[in-house]
Amino acid sequence: MKKELNIKDHIADMLQNCRFAVLATEGKGQPHASLIAITPIEGFKSLIFATYRNTTKYRNISQNSKVAVLIEGKDLNRFTLQEGFVLTAFGNADEISLTGNDTALCAHIARHPDLASFMKSTDCALIQIIVASYQVVNGTEDVNWYSIQELDEI
Repeated sequence: MKKELNIKDHIADMLQNCRFAVLATEGKGQPHASLIAITPIEGFKSLIFATYRNTTKYRNISQNSKVAVLIEGKDLNRFTLQEGFVLTAFGNADEISLTGNDTALCAHIARHPDLASFMKSTDCALIQIIVASYQVVNGTEDVNWYSIQELDEI
């Protein structure tokens, strides 16, 4: 397999098939990890998730927008990559308006219908992560980095 030729499709496939991920944030020098329900937007360039505003992750993002999102794909092996494939997205997160952004909101509810009532809460925030790069891990000695610009050129 030519990884360079298929990696863009594989990342997009992972994002479409993995509904949950681990979000890493930082606040006051303390790391924080949270399980989130993700929805990819624009293929692999953006991820969205919802959270209450009174959470540690929301406070951390408000103070430091740099985040990492870890997605495990051990059950996905479409491109014959080794078991244990892990994808980490690195980027900046920011709240987006729930009103006036029907496309993102509808996409997230369609992907996670069980969150519909949660999303209607006045304390719920929709967060968008603009991805700058991905780390792709196929094994302990097979770790590669791809910027969004590199992926666009593939």
